[in-house]
Amino acid sequence: MDGIINVLKPVGMTSTDVVRWLLRKTKAGKAGHIGTLDPGAAGVLPICLGKATRLAEYHSGQGKSYRAEITLGITTDTQDAFGQELSRIVPIVSREQFVNTLENFLGVIEQEPPMYSAVRKNGRRLYEYARQGIDVAREKRQVEIKRLDLVEWHEEKFPRVLFDVECSKGTYIRTLCHDIGAALGCGAHMSFLLRLSAGKFTLDSTYTLEEIDQALADGDEHMLLAPEWGLTLPKASIPAYRLAAFRNGLSTGGDLVNAEVYGEQLPVQVFCEGRFIGVGNWENGCLCPNKVMG
Repeated sequence: MDGIINVLKPVGMTSTDVVRWLLRKTKAGKAGHIGTLDPGAAGVLPICLGKATRLAEYHSGQGKSYRAEITLGITTDTQDAFGQELSRIVPIVSREQFVNTLENFLGVIEQEPPMYSAVRKNGRRLYEYARQGIDVAREKRQVEIKRLDLVEWHEEKFPRVLFDVECSKGTYIRTLCHDIGAALGCGAHMSFLLRLSAGKFTLDSTYTLEEIDQALADGDEHMLLAPEWGLTLPKASIPAYRLAAFRNGLSTGGDLVNAEVYGEQLPVQVFCEGRFIGVGNWENGCLCPNKVMG
């Protein structure tokens, strides 16, 4: 089985749990997710199966969007609702103050990866240090917050606020919530997270594990998308007589290629007679195979 299934990840499973579950159900041989989701989060989790895993790197760099809930006044060691409480301060924050603070986080910002994350430091995952009570220095990373919209404000002793986020890859939404709380002076944690989209994969086109299980039992593969579905790379096509050369790793001169872009330093989707055959790169005016699919 070669392709992508857009899974609706449930709360309580890790992204790796979902990958393993699909491997058992499909016997695809290989599988991998496009952008991890924390166990406590739900939503869009595209899973590449078989040959499609070779294209995962071209999907993972695309932007993502989320609906998150932030609880003001309470901080935790994991920056979400599943960690140990660190502080509790009844906030004196208005809806207007919150909206104004959101504006300070738009654009390119720096984030310090949370200790409870899979980022590597000196060969070990940060969460391994955290579980031993060790706090290590982390290098800040630049991410881009493209959109922040308030959805609902719940006026409570510790206000809960739903908001939508559109951001670049690598953005930690729980860290964003933590940093917003710090900026407001009361602290905060992420109390809910739903991923709405990952690149072109959206929530309304996901399938639950139960739906996938039933479809596979019925021999129905309608939920399986083509390996190249959702790619946003420019397109190029080569003539039929260059197909064997592409499959054998040989380059094709630019004058023989019909392409949206020529000579750019970026990969392109390659087609032959309308059929996707892989991903190529431009080198010295020639289109060279990088990932050969068929």
